[in-house]
Amino acid sequence: MVAESEEVESESIRIDCPVLVTERLVLRTPREDDVTELVELANNRRLAEMLGRMPHPYRLSDADAFLTRVRTGVMDGCTYAITLAGSGAFIGCAGMDTRARGLEMGYWIGEPYWGRGYATEAAHALVDLAFRATDIERLNASCRVTNTASRRVIHKCGFQYAGQGMTDSLAAGRVPVERYQLDRKTWVSLRSWGA
Repeated sequence: MVAESEEVESESIRIDCPVLVTERLVLRTPREDDVTELVELANNRRLAEMLGRMPHPYRLSDADAFLTRVRTGVMDGCTYAITLAGSGAFIGCAGMDTRARGLEMGYWIGEPYWGRGYATEAAHALVDLAFRATDIERLNASCRVTNTASRRVIHKCGFQYAGQGMTDSLAAGRVPVERYQLDRKTWVSLRSWGA
């Protein structure tokens, strides 16, 4: 288990959150016209049980509350809707926010879009933004110990295992997680992302 007395970066980290464009995706601010797809994709127990802050069932009121938190700036860091570059279809969310251990990246993709590399593509864009837009020395990520797909995304981004811990999930209760870190030096050596 990760000791709770680890070195903590407690200051909030300010990031400008530009639209991010990748080969197949556009990451932009979530908006009202995403609500239908957001509710449809997020109302999935298999997805919600892998995340900390997603309730199940996921209702219209949950989507409205989420958009209000984004719009009013209550949510720290950057929050993105992940959309397909060609069609503009909403397929998930991603973002970064300040947690007890420092800046942490998170993401989810709706089940119909699993297995196509979209989470990795979005995560690469977030990692690049984190290190280009801030002076952080490390970026954090975590996943449920049972979430092999998310673990693969984290590994593809160069993160290194940093320990285990427990977290609270709205849909699954108290669950074990694996924690990962990516330091700036490693990012610099990987930033071409295999090009």
